[in-house]
Amino acid sequence: MVHQLVLITDGRSNAGTDPVAAAAYARAEGIVVHVVGVVDDGAVGERGAAEAEEIARAGGGLCRIVRPRVLSATVQQVTRQTVIRQLIDPTVRSAAREGMPEPAGVRDLTLLPPSERAVMVSRIEAWADAVPLRVALLVDASGSMKPKFAAVREAVFDLALGLRSRRGLGEIAVFHYPAPGGAALDVGWTNDPSVAGRLFERLEMRGMTPTGPAILRVVDFFAETDGESLRDYVV
Repeated sequence: MVHQLVLITDGRSNAGTDPVAAAAYARAEGIVVHVVGVVDDGAVGERGAAEAEEIARAGGGLCRIVRPRVLSATVQQVTRQTVIRQLIDPTVRSAAREGMPEPAGVRDLTLLPPSERAVMVSRIEAWADAVPLRVALLVDASGSMKPKFAAVREAVFDLALGLRSRRGLGEIAVFHYPAPGGAALDVGWTNDPSVAGRLFERLEMRGMTPTGPAILRVVDFFAETDGESLRDYVV
């Protein structure tokens, strides 16, 4: 099963554990960490952008800085791109077992002849759609994020819908932070798009942004729920 964590924020961490170290720990635990910075008329800032890049790099994921209107498409893009990226090497290594000669030592699709490349891309895309996938969204709930919550709800709805249509298992969980214990669980593993409408209804906005502890809480959740499937934890 592929595990991914998508951090959605509009600023930099200002309290608690180093988020870069937390992302590195998540990666060591088999969880890819992405960062999507959401900006409106302002900007995430030079320091915020640098931290976002560092978190994603340490977590083995992607970093994108986007406007709210493209948040949903961006979240879907980074999750799908990463599933495919994670499967490229195993797909190449398994090609011989599927009756296709393995190009010795070749791992880069761009080095394959066009005929072999097309077949390999098709295999990778089919595999990516079938592999079990869990994506946890970790949402910054500091005061400045409030105007962006509509875009976050849209992203949750669209991602859940996309995961539901996959051939393989696809589930989403949603957390927000700051909260006691690092982060609060809003929605547990599910692929029901309707949960998006219930998100953040009575949320108390806070000023601090302790991103590191929040990442660690989500890592714990992955471990706690490992092996459980298609169950809702709506709280």
